[in-house]
Amino acid sequence: MIGLIFGIVLLDRVSKFLAVLFLQENSLPLWKDVFHLTYIENTGAAFSLFKDHTLALGIFSLVMVALLSYYLYRRKKEEAGLLELVSLAFIIGGAAGNLYDRLILGYVIDYFDFRLINFAVFNVADSFITVGAGLLLLSFILEEKKRKAVKDI
Repeated sequence: MIGLIFGIVLLDRVSKFLAVLFLQENSLPLWKDVFHLTYIENTGAAFSLFKDHTLALGIFSLVMVALLSYYLYRRKKEEAGLLELVSLAFIIGGAAGNLYDRLILGYVIDYFDFRLINFAVFNVADSFITVGAGLLLLSFILEEKKRKAVKDI
């Protein structure tokens, strides 16, 4: 799982490097008025909540990455299912990617811009956090169904 986490952080770093290189001066419409690549420096959390509280968000992110890493380690030793382990790695990798930005830059680089639904601009790390959270929920639901099936036997 460590390789997956580092791979996610690397993918996030490369995508943000490319955003800085090519998007800082303009927005690139891939599908006009629907999906653009737009460079944003976000000093807040999701949807720019807690804007300009970079230090507090950085500390919170650092604590969450540490706690989730410990939980992943513990669950791996308990031989948790692959779906749960991968989902935790997705969340940790995404959180670590954004943590790097907060600590080094003082803001998070965002660039995926869905304009059709006026959604918040986000990045690769945010995507992994969101998908990881969804997969973690799914793994808990499947595990609960499995426990009930065993109990009913």
